[in-house]
Amino acid sequence: MSRKATLIYSEEAASFGFGTAHPLKPERLKKTYELVEAYGLLSRPGIAVEKPELVSEEVLLTLHTQEYVRAVRSMSDGDYVSAPWRYGLGTSDNPVVKGMYEAAVWAVGGSILAAQLVFERVTQAAFNILGGLHHAHRNRASGFCLFNDPAFAIREFLCLSGSDARVAYIDIDAHHGDGVQKIFYDSPKVLTISIHESGRYLFPGTGSCDEIGEGEGRGYSVNIPLAAFTDDETYLWAFREIVPPLINSFRPHFVVAQLGADSHYRDPLTHLCLTTAGYAQVVREIKRLARNKLVATGGGGYDQDVVPRAWALAFSIMAGVRLPQRLPDSEMGKFPSAGGNLYDANGPSLPWKDMESIRHFASESVDSVKKNIFPFHGL
Repeated sequence: MSRKATLIYSEEAASFGFGTAHPLKPERLKKTYELVEAYGLLSRPGIAVEKPELVSEEVLLTLHTQEYVRAVRSMSDGDYVSAPWRYGLGTSDNPVVKGMYEAAVWAVGGSILAAQLVFERVTQAAFNILGGLHHAHRNRASGFCLFNDPAFAIREFLCLSGSDARVAYIDIDAHHGDGVQKIFYDSPKVLTISIHESGRYLFPGTGSCDEIGEGEGRGYSVNIPLAAFTDDETYLWAFREIVPPLINSFRPHFVVAQLGADSHYRDPLTHLCLTTAGYAQVVREIKRLARNKLVATGGGGYDQDVVPRAWALAFSIMAGVRLPQRLPDSEMGKFPSAGGNLYDANGPSLPWKDMESIRHFASESVDSVKKNIFPFHGL
């Protein structure tokens, strides 16, 4: 019998950071692991931890250009590279830091390992919290992302499954999953769905409803942009209107999900207003749709009290375990704003005078997807 869930983690990989001033903090990974461990999840039958390996440059070159991969490696080693901005490097988002190449390669290795474990039925779900770097493009870094590990998980499924393989990608990060979408934009074998804060308000400025794929992939790129301050109720309504019908029609062999937690109302870089309860419900929906063939990755999330709780909840849902609301005693002091709770004790303060327009925005996005995408899928 296969495991219920596998956590992909490496303390060495989780120790990398872009510097103290950078918003992507490595501490969130360690705190997630420690919280999952403190709840006793990792000692339960049917749950395991796996450590990824560094993949080779040859593997990276299946999705990224040789010039770009070698530029990242050289700069990570401290060597001079002319005009690094050509590769999206040396910016405030993607500063040059020693060891960045290895950290990004570990993330790729983790997502590939997760796909292999799910494909081989070793586990029903695998969660690579090291990954979720969905903004990376074939030839440049973007948005804290160097190599696109979710795309590698998708590619691994396609390679292992043969010519008839179908993979669905569901991205719930507050930022549009632009890198993954771009890589598979012309493929009918990969259905990419991103539900995110509208690019009108947020990086990377893409993800409008009219980005629907091209060539044979037309109709297989799906975007559900939402307005700032979108709450649990509106978010879940939009998700349920679009995602289950498309997944049930597409009938993927595997699902890859990017579970960025920056849609939370406390996140300092975004403006969506999900609670941990809303986030957990979305993860439950994804797990149900994946039908025991799920690879999940981490992603965005910049509040240190939120991300570990959200990802511990996500992993517990994958494992089919209901966690107590009170945090373990050993973890209480690590989450000062959580009030000792796994789920949020309080919700966001929303601009109720604007809720009608926020819901109208979501309704327009849903209607656009139904008009432009559903016909390709017989819906």
